[in-house]
Amino acid sequence: MGATILTIIITAAFSSNFILVQFLGICPFLGVSKRTGSAVSMGIAVTLVMLLATLVTYPLYQYVMKPLKIEFLEIIFFIFIIAALVQMLEKVIAKISPSLYKTMGIYLPLITTNCAILGVAELVIGDKFYEAIGLAEPASMNLGYALLYALFAGVGFTLAMVLMGGVRERVEKLPVAKCLKGFPITMVVASFMAMAFYVFTMI
Repeated sequence: MGATILTIIITAAFSSNFILVQFLGICPFLGVSKRTGSAVSMGIAVTLVMLLATLVTYPLYQYVMKPLKIEFLEIIFFIFIIAALVQMLEKVIAKISPSLYKTMGIYLPLITTNCAILGVAELVIGDKFYEAIGLAEPASMNLGYALLYALFAGVGFTLAMVLMGGVRERVEKLPVAKCLKGFPITMVVASFMAMAFYVFTMI
């Protein structure tokens, strides 16, 4: 059990990092990582939505959709659930921290279309997922493992966001060539980060 938990943590956060390995959730990664503070806030928001979405979608799929044989509607159901969760989160942030709400701007409601969140919800119900995290058989998969994966997928997402935010803040102070300023140097940084995380896929 301990080995399985460790495998889930390493897989979710590093070797299958949704941004730098699977290249999902790139929009907020490039759009909200100009400052470390906003990167952390977006990472926490995405992690929270990943957890809540998995908490709702996993049992819904296993105990409602599968018995009723309506698994083919999973994506539609999951998108509606994620959209509802993001709407609730948006209203909470707007109420608690208007400044943070303004900083996140359009990227907050865009969490709804963040493919990393849907990716987690889809992945943990997949037939091959249990093999990827070291379980002997599909029956061993449960809600606890699914939530653990969602949590550390969010941690990996946040880590990538914060690293990018820190690097971009430093790069702004460097004498970068005019042709590389802005988006070009951001893509160069992202490419090197992706290559660095690729090492974890060999574990």
